[in-house]
Amino acid sequence: MAVEITDSNFEAMLNSGQTIMVDFWAQWCGPCLAMGPVIEELAKEYDGKAIIGKLDVDNNPGVSQQFGIRNIPTILFFKNGQVVDKQVGAVPKNMLVKKLDAQLAVN
Repeated sequence: MAVEITDSNFEAMLNSGQTIMVDFWAQWCGPCLAMGPVIEELAKEYDGKAIIGKLDVDNNPGVSQQFGIRNIPTILFFKNGQVVDKQVGAVPKNMLVKKLDAQLAVN
């Protein structure tokens, strides 16, 4: 299951040293809801390899503002606490797999 990321636990996630994929979403966003099952599949497939999380932009405005999230869904990829890749809009699962695998391959 995807990790629920909030304004209060985001820094701890960043400091975990793991590759992190954060899905910025909202309950009222159709494309976000369509991406939900894909995010959950990735969370299962990458368990132990990367943190796959979801951040509700309505309930967590701090992190959303920090990264200038204006369109959702937006997916940010973090490595060593830094944004290393970004995907805006709903996309097929294989595109997210490609981006995740690229970050996991980088040491």
